[in-house]
Amino acid sequence: MYTRLLQSTTRLHPRAWDFIQLMRLDKPIGIYLLLWPTLWALWVAADGMPSVKNLFIFVTGVILMRAAGCVINDYADRNFDGHVSRTQLRPLASGKIQPREALVLFAVLVALSFVLVLFTNATTIWLSFGGLALAACYPFMKRYTFYPQVVLGAAFSWGMPMAFSAVTGELPPPEAWLLYIANLLWTVAYDTYYAMADREDDLKIGVKSTAILFGDADRLIIATLQGMALLCLFLAGARFELGLYFHLGLLVAAACFAWEFHVTRRREPLVCFKAFLHNHWAGLAIFVGIVLDYALR
Repeated sequence: MYTRLLQSTTRLHPRAWDFIQLMRLDKPIGIYLLLWPTLWALWVAADGMPSVKNLFIFVTGVILMRAAGCVINDYADRNFDGHVSRTQLRPLASGKIQPREALVLFAVLVALSFVLVLFTNATTIWLSFGGLALAACYPFMKRYTFYPQVVLGAAFSWGMPMAFSAVTGELPPPEAWLLYIANLLWTVAYDTYYAMADREDDLKIGVKSTAILFGDADRLIIATLQGMALLCLFLAGARFELGLYFHLGLLVAAACFAWEFHVTRRREPLVCFKAFLHNHWAGLAIFVGIVLDYALR
């Protein structure tokens, strides 16, 4: 239904669907994976009662910045995507959208995101520049380092300190950075599954990733990263005095991670991609646990 609604926009402009695909609005998994951790932080920072204004700012900001990240990622990879079976039909790789058009769209999305941030406070505004820098440089990291997933983790986690500063007007307390570290570790883990799906193509074209770096130890390292993420969340929960429902959410997330470890034992590319997608449920489970913990105290 969601996809059909987006496709109906082609009635307004014949190229609308190309730009929707460029922003990956037809594939909302990235929105979910960016949204849940941001909402973890927003709920904890506001003691379970975030304002409607902050909810609107951060939910809308997640959608806009994820779209901007996809645009600049495809711009950076426009000469690589055509050689990867899963990405060869993307709008920039196939020539449906020109590089200059993509840069203009990226600038518009970033500008709209910045307008939202202007309705917060000075600390959050300053923090937003760090998020923009991470989002802009991530797509180019796979050319120079085997750790582009770490940069992605830093970018995907940046909304968390911004959520704390938007609520408090100050830099986040030390315990809030446990949430940041947890999400960074989790992002590296699930994006390694994503990279495992493209590993053979990436090796051919010379693109680097943690999937290539980890080699045969990939699944074990992913499981370790996920375990460390759960530990950081557990410690953060203790500092923020989160209780039963939060811990139940962590248990559900742990079950999700165990399932992913099991099904990827043969490292089939499609299954690895499904494991990546499955992380959405882990993030949602933790968010539901946080919401229930505050609501039912």
